[in-house]
Amino acid sequence: MNTSVVDVPAGPTARSRRPVIALRNVVKEYRMGDNDVHALRGVSLDIPRGDFVAIMGASGSGKSTLMNIIGCLDVPTRGHFWLDGVDVRTLDDDDLARIRNRKIGFVFQSFNLLPRMSALANVELPLVYAGVRPHERKVRAARALEAVGLGQRMDHYPSEMSGGQQQRAAVARAIVTNPALILADEPTGNLDTESSLEVMAVFDVLHSQGRTVVLITHEEDIAAYTERVVKLRDGHIVDDYTQDPASARAIHQAHADAGRGGVPR
Repeated sequence: MNTSVVDVPAGPTARSRRPVIALRNVVKEYRMGDNDVHALRGVSLDIPRGDFVAIMGASGSGKSTLMNIIGCLDVPTRGHFWLDGVDVRTLDDDDLARIRNRKIGFVFQSFNLLPRMSALANVELPLVYAGVRPHERKVRAARALEAVGLGQRMDHYPSEMSGGQQQRAAVARAIVTNPALILADEPTGNLDTESSLEVMAVFDVLHSQGRTVVLITHEEDIAAYTERVVKLRDGHIVDDYTQDPASARAIHQAHADAGRGGVPR
């Protein structure tokens, strides 16, 4: 597996820390029937280590395509992509699978927990694929569940947990390999408000520990938890700004209250 770390050339959004994600003029095109679909049109983006970023955009904006490329689930048609210093262009399918297991922790909207396995066994799975010994797997999986507040739920099956608890178990599974990046696709899309707040509180803690977290979301109140927002439209980045999460949440809450006639939650 060719995973040699290289110096990534500075881009327009480069900062002082080496980027975990670096894209340069990334283009993604699809052929659908007789039509060419231009999903990404020259995207350049750096996400340094430790950033907490929301990627937003309407349906058809290119955010799902960008997520798939960042998650090494797809490759660009043209352009360059480095993940934690590794040039993804040099990797074959087996290498891509290994780098997904080792460097990316995925969190999906639908949890993707195996129903016949306990929370502990679900969280162990990435370590099984990585060839970690059984005793170490259990220790690391237990620590990950404790880190998301599920230390008392390790032996519970998904059907015995609430939606919020299932998603926190999924977050534990994402962090158990200590990945360079946590990539979350609409992580609160199937949750009620209270459960969404619980899950976002977990992401807050992970970010405070120095982890790099990227959320794909269309919800402004979820993006308000992050320190940086990248917005896409028609395959282009049209906005990229930093924000104070506390202020952003307060502004969003004020707008929500105004929409309800000033009745606070």
